[in-house]
Amino acid sequence: MADSSSHSDPATPSNATGQGNTIASGSQVHAVRRVLARWVRDVLISLGVSVFFIVFLYQPVKVEGTSMLPTLEDQERVFINKFVYRLEPIQRGDVVVFRYPRDTSKSYIKRVIAIPGDRVRIDDGLVYVNGRQIAEEYVPPMYEDVRSYSETAVPPHCYFVLGDHRNLSNDSRDFGPVDESYIYGKAVFGYWPFGRLGKLQ
Repeated sequence: MADSSSHSDPATPSNATGQGNTIASGSQVHAVRRVLARWVRDVLISLGVSVFFIVFLYQPVKVEGTSMLPTLEDQERVFINKFVYRLEPIQRGDVVVFRYPRDTSKSYIKRVIAIPGDRVRIDDGLVYVNGRQIAEEYVPPMYEDVRSYSETAVPPHCYFVLGDHRNLSNDSRDFGPVDESYIYGKAVFGYWPFGRLGKLQ
């Protein structure tokens, strides 16, 4: 009987140790599952936020044509902010995307030169707003032209827009000021090609 007891005693700690390993392994599995669950949750939240921003705030667009050179190149991709003009007014210098007044199935991208109430005229390519010539660093000499435009007052809720590549742009000199209701976004950030990545000026 004594020998039997002595042989059974060492088995008890061994069994206890085995149970401890099982418990530890189960805890590790639960810990890994918690980490994975958090990771999946974070990814889903990030995707949800991204979708919200793209659908409701930002929209990627592709520039087609050269009328906004050198600011924007043909085939360049940019993000436009579709919400910003609910918070702030359209300003002179903004690069905006709008439905083409003569065919609203098309969209144009141009720069705002004059806002409602401004008086604008162009003399041999030089642009005057409210009697003062405006500085246009975004129009290099090679893109200037000598077209003139008789002085006109920009109507309420309308904007006078021009392309930066003046001698190749179809803009307010051709189709007049653009109604505010046609403007649906502000170009804010170029993302492709990577060499032109950055905020638009």
